[in-house]
Amino acid sequence: MAAGADVTDSAVLADFERHLRSERGRSDHTTRAYVSDVRQLLSFAVGRGVGDLGELGLADLRSWLGEQADGGAARSTIARHAAAARTFLRWAARTGRIDSDPSLRLAAPRRSRSLPGVLKQGEASAMLDVAATRADDSDPIHVRDQAMLELLYASGIRVGELVALDVDDLDLDQRVARVMGKGAKERMVPFGVPAARALAGWLAARRRLLGPRSGAALFLGRRGARVDPRRVRSLVHEVLSHLPDAPDLGPHGLRHSAATHLLEGGADLRMVQEILGHASLATTQIYTHVSVDRLRASYEQAHPRA
Repeated sequence: MAAGADVTDSAVLADFERHLRSERGRSDHTTRAYVSDVRQLLSFAVGRGVGDLGELGLADLRSWLGEQADGGAARSTIARHAAAARTFLRWAARTGRIDSDPSLRLAAPRRSRSLPGVLKQGEASAMLDVAATRADDSDPIHVRDQAMLELLYASGIRVGELVALDVDDLDLDQRVARVMGKGAKERMVPFGVPAARALAGWLAARRRLLGPRSGAALFLGRRGARVDPRRVRSLVHEVLSHLPDAPDLGPHGLRHSAATHLLEGGADLRMVQEILGHASLATTQIYTHVSVDRLRASYEQAHPRA
C-alpha cells in the first residue's frame, strides 16, 4: 500500500500548485482558488484526526462539504470546493501519494444556472456613448477606457484576457485579436469597426503613458504598467452608474451581453461558442440565452400551424 504524504506537508501543496500551472495550464485565479480550497480541506482533515493523506476518506470529504452547506455557503462555492478536492486527490493517486482516490463517489450540489444580468442593446450603446464623451477630453486614460469597453463588448472576451493582450495581438486591418484563453488555448476573436476606431485612438494615446514597465502590454495604467483587472471592473461599474435604468454589471456582464446580442441577431450557437472560447457547447447554452421574442418569431416563421 502506498504511504500517503503528511497532510501538513507544505511541499505537497507546492507540487500540486506546479501541476495546476504547468501540466493543466490553469489560470492564476483558478490555481489560487484550488490551492486555497485544498488547504482548507487538509486543515479540516487534521481536525478530524487525519494525519496522512492515505487516511483521508469519502466520509471526511462529505463532512467537509456538509459543514460548508450548514454554514450557508452557496451551491456554486461548494461545487468548486468539490471540484478542487477531486482534482487534488486524482493527482495524488496518479503520482503515488495515496493508494486510491476517495473522491470517486463524491457528489456535490449542481452549480446554480442563474444567469448574470444583461444589458439591452440600447443600454450597451448608451454605455459606449458615455465612454466616448469622456474620451473627448483627450485624457489618455479616458481614451484607453473607451477602447477597453468597446473591445469587451465587441468581442465578449474575459477581463483577464483583455488585460493580458499585447500590442501585437491586435490586427486592426483584419479587426481580430489573438486571445489566450483558459487552459492556455489561443483563439482569434473578431471585433467591429467602432472598436477598431477606438483601439486606433488608444494606440496613438498609449505613447503618452509608456514607461519602463510598459513592455508590450496593450492597455496601460497611469504609471505605465499593464492595467490591473480591478481597474477594468471599476470602470464598468463607474460608466454604467451614469445610466439610471441599466443593471449594475461588471466585465462578465458585458461578456454575457455580447453573447446574448449575437444570438438575438441570428448568430449560430457554435460560432458564439468559438468566440467565447468555451470548450463545451453546453457551457455556451448555459451562459447565453435567446429572448422569448426571438424564439416566438422563429416559431411563427417556421411552423405551418403557427
